Amino acid sequence: MKKSITTLAVLAIFALPFFAMAATSINNITDVGQFIIGIINNVLVQVLFAVAFIVFVWGVFSVFILGANDEEKKGKGKKLMLYGLVGFFVMVSVWGLVHILTGSVSLGGGSGPGQVSSGVKIGG
Repeated sequence: MKKSITTLAVLAIFALPFFAMAATSINNITDVGQFIIGIINNVLVQVLFAVAFIVFVWGVFSVFILGANDEEKKGKGKKLMLYGLVGFFVMVSVWGLVHILTGSVSLGGGSGPGQVSSGVKIGG
């Protein structure tokens, strides 16, 4: 219980700058959506990729260094490598779907499927 409270406190301390930035730049619901998408893309996704990479590297370390002569450690290391790769695959897939959806409702990129941005001024 004490560990989870400490973890939440540390996360809250790291999140304070984002909330301070939100208090000055959010004016309507579109800004809220862009802010949330920005936090997910710029913070959460990178942290999850880092965790998956660390799990994969720890699995490689367990197989080739720690488990050089121990079959049980090799098995655990192979499982960690598999979990890391599956984590990468799931995150890339979900991240791609999120980008497709945000592009189709024009929350993130500014140009949706119904908008044309060719640079040519038409009609006036």
